[in-house]
Amino acid sequence: MKKIIQTVILITISLLIWACGSAPINTSNTENEEPVVIANDRLAYEIIIIDPGFSAFLNGIAQPEGFYSQSYLEARNRVWVITWNQRAQNPSRYKNSIYENIIDYQPNIDYGYEVNYKLFNYFLFAQRKYSMSLGGGFRTNRIN
Repeated sequence: MKKIIQTVILITISLLIWACGSAPINTSNTENEEPVVIANDRLAYEIIIIDPGFSAFLNGIAQPEGFYSQSYLEARNRVWVITWNQRAQNPSRYKNSIYENIIDYQPNIDYGYEVNYKLFNYFLFAQRKYSMSLGGGFRTNRIN
């Protein structure tokens, strides 16, 4: 009887742990995925993200626009851009297939909400997809 109870408890705990795992993003359709363009026409500023899975992340996992304030997004982006650019400038230490380009993000320029929102979410996406941390205390689960 004791073994049956232990087995039932073990199965229950296993199911709970399995159920609490993060859901992977469906990347089977990412080959035809359109790039995400982050732009502010007024500032002639544009970033094109062609990382497979980012559109699905932005449309299905990311918090909706308006969830974060622009000042919050700007604060996170300032920190993450510095880390990103340091890694992009050091390809012998960090994968240049991830950190391909420097991001020219000036803290004294108002890029607007949309630019900050999409850039912030790309950083969240990249941290999850590549199992990395850009700092700031965000813990991320890997995207399969």
